[in-house]
Amino acid sequence: MDLSVVVPLYNEEDSVTPLYVAITNTLKKLGCESEIIFVDDGSHDRTFSVAERLAASDPKLRVVKFRRNYGQTPAMAAGIDLARGSTVVTMDGDLQNDPADIPNFIEKIEEGYDIVVGWRFDRQDKLISRKIPSRIANWLIGKVTGVPIKDNGCSLKAFRADVIKQVPLYSEMHRFIPAIASIAGPRVAEIKVRHHARQFGESKYGLSRIYKVLLDLLTIKTIAGFTSRPLKWFALLAVPALLLAVSMLVGSVVVTLYGTTPSLPMAGAGLFFGALGLMLLFNGVLAELINRTGDTQVTKLPLLTAVEITIASNVNAESQVTRITPE
Repeated sequence: MDLSVVVPLYNEEDSVTPLYVAITNTLKKLGCESEIIFVDDGSHDRTFSVAERLAASDPKLRVVKFRRNYGQTPAMAAGIDLARGSTVVTMDGDLQNDPADIPNFIEKIEEGYDIVVGWRFDRQDKLISRKIPSRIANWLIGKVTGVPIKDNGCSLKAFRADVIKQVPLYSEMHRFIPAIASIAGPRVAEIKVRHHARQFGESKYGLSRIYKVLLDLLTIKTIAGFTSRPLKWFALLAVPALLLAVSMLVGSVVVTLYGTTPSLPMAGAGLFFGALGLMLLFNGVLAELINRTGDTQVTKLPLLTAVEITIASNVNAESQVTRITPE
């Protein structure tokens, strides 16, 4: 299969049908073997029932339902794991991304790029609550990760399947995919896309998500830095402990020489911090050795093992229930 379009949905009952029609019309023009995967992230409205009804009449549409709301990133990861296409396109389900832009992404992938990111250059969102925080976040993400993407928050992206299926996604990490994948050195392109104002429902994003972005950004920076130079990061952690150890041991010696009672608690604390610092350094040396010798094979754990899903089958319009429990 050539192309899979993955769309997370959460309380988008009014958007599902027009979104499906728009995606289908675009895929017909492409003329390639394709599929659509709708992932209902535990919606409380009729989102799943509408999508399931559409899937009953279209074998190219696959529908996944989470039993509860897990968030956009797990929903996107579930769709990516189930995707069968050699190219995977992700997009929002609120009709703000335009499916008509998909051919432009496919052209870039065919040019040899591994990841193509959409840039909402004329964004139709509120200035204070959406645009300004987004610009600050994009600038900060670019500075911290070294991957200068203008619009990390745009869900309209295209990936080579063999690349994106190896990227671990959790929390709110979908916006950091280019930064996470940069460890493997993929070719990344960014193109302008259209952006429409929301037609139905309410936005699920707001200023409350800023702290999550900052925490995830710290995680990404640590992962990227640790992967390339683990000894450096362990050494940075060890330095404060070693400084405390030296100061406490010297202090205990001074107190012992010039005082009346030896400072055993201070000496004990110095030995503790010294042992901690040395242990961190030895761990850094071990990590550096593993990194240099190439023993870095990591098996990506399937995120679907953490949730229960219901897959709407296209066969005879019946529903096949699949229960997947944590390993």
